[in-house]
Amino acid sequence: MWLVTTEHLEEGLWFREEPDFKVGMNYVALVAANSPVEILAFILMSNHVHFVLLGTEQEAKAFINELKRRYAQYFRKKYGFAKFLKNNKVDIKPIPFDDEAPERAIAYVLMNCVAANICSHPSQYAWGSGNSVFSAISPKGTRVDSLSKRELIRRMKSRADLPGSWLIGEGGNILPSSYVKVDYVEKLYRTPSRLDYFLRTSSKARKRLESGPDGQPSFKDQTILVALPELCRALYGTPSFEALDHEQKKEVLRQLRFRFSSNVFQLARVVGVSYEEAARLMDSQ
Repeated sequence: MWLVTTEHLEEGLWFREEPDFKVGMNYVALVAANSPVEILAFILMSNHVHFVLLGTEQEAKAFINELKRRYAQYFRKKYGFAKFLKNNKVDIKPIPFDDEAPERAIAYVLMNCVAANICSHPSQYAWGSGNSVFSAISPKGTRVDSLSKRELIRRMKSRADLPGSWLIGEGGNILPSSYVKVDYVEKLYRTPSRLDYFLRTSSKARKRLESGPDGQPSFKDQTILVALPELCRALYGTPSFEALDHEQKKEVLRQLRFRFSSNVFQLARVVGVSYEEAARLMDSQ
């Protein structure tokens, strides 16, 4: 068992808007369908991803590299960024099967969205497997084998084959319950209350509590990213943050921090500068 984590991007986002998340979810499914690894849990965050995988270390590495390759091609075609994610490092750590390590690792992954102040429980987050475990509602969607080959290619942006029994949800992405080893995870935790215990006591939960009400951003990265060009245009007549001079950039960051209760880490990601540069702009007189 392996905890697979990509390095947090400091000067950009994996997923700039909701359609990017949907493509990312479908690429997870595509890679899973053609990989020997088994997914126990995963989450897609704005600037990084987490997975808990069963398989060999080589298989886990091949899985995340293929996901990065596929998504980078999509990102380059849509946004024009070459070599996106090429230097995005991956950390792969073994998870022991004893001492409740698997339970803690899965809870850590699922709680990322809560720690980021996006939602109050992992089951409320659409871009991961948090809503698949101990769900009281049976998954509903369109079976893959009910679609024509052309329609499936259009939806998935790939010609790769998928199991016919997998379900595509209303949002347009393959439901995680189709390929995540939900039964394995539920047997691991045994009861919903035991899962809840590990969620509430995970390091991500402690980070949320210790940070206090002002320690985490109040808005998603994508919300600020949408507002950024309009703010630049309203203040300085151009939608491009890069076209602004030093004083103008400083004012835009000040406005974003005030309007969205954002911190320097989030602002650096959204505007596409290093943490050091963002901090320097915000601290300058």
